[in-house]
Amino acid sequence: MNECLFCKIVAKEIPAEIVYESGRTLAFRDTNPQAPTHVLVIPKGHHPTAAALADADDGLADDVLKTAHAVAVQEGVADGGYRIVFNTGPGAGQTIFHVHAHVLGGRDLTWPPG
Repeated sequence: MNECLFCKIVAKEIPAEIVYESGRTLAFRDTNPQAPTHVLVIPKGHHPTAAALADADDGLADDVLKTAHAVAVQEGVADGGYRIVFNTGPGAGQTIFHVHAHVLGGRDLTWPPG
């Protein structure tokens, strides 16, 4: 995935403010935050969408969710509440086609979103 922005972040070719890393996941601050806490959690391997991640069927989706929760705890938003968002496909607002979970918190999050 030579042109994938997130693959380049994983490869440390592009800088990012990394806040958490595990063997198979990486978490870094969003450059356009929509909440006081806005961290992106990605698998280190390339999967374009949440559906593709689910189809990988190797426990990787579980690792992404565990990392999202670990980030929420580390960032101090776990007790007050946080949101995990996967945008899947252009109609849902996905603009980078390397699956990523948005971990949002630190303020009241209204419903419905968007």
